[in-house]
Amino acid sequence: MLKGFKDFLLRGNIVDLAVAVVIGTAFTVLVTQFTESFLTPLIELVTGGGETGGQFTINGASFTYGAFISAVITFVLTAAVVYFVVVVPMKKILERRKRGEEAGPVAPTQVELLVEIRDLLRAQQGQGPGHDPSGPGTTVLPGQL
Repeated sequence: MLKGFKDFLLRGNIVDLAVAVVIGTAFTVLVTQFTESFLTPLIELVTGGGETGGQFTINGASFTYGAFISAVITFVLTAAVVYFVVVVPMKKILERRKRGEEAGPVAPTQVELLVEIRDLLRAQQGQGPGHDPSGPGTTVLPGQL
């Protein structure tokens, strides 16, 4: 039971997701602080400055439209960064994979490895590579080296 839970937690997707959540949270805090430190005072200056900048009061109820504008800007900045830093690169990677451009390194076949071993052994013995019996369509058996 615990082994299954451990396997679930250590799967690549779960770890990647945890890292993404931590980085996303840290980034959201950064954008929120930028909005509070720079954009909110700027909105207050543009809308009249002072303590009441970016808000109005009707019958004792305060409407803080400056805070709402700051939240909208925070959302737009966060969404833009996520789109351009995560979504666009992932789209490009998936398109390349779909077209077959991003194939990983191709592993040599068993025949290629055996031919290379044979040639190395012959080179150590001072013989040249000689005739290659493992041409196309032939199978190299262990006794043929």
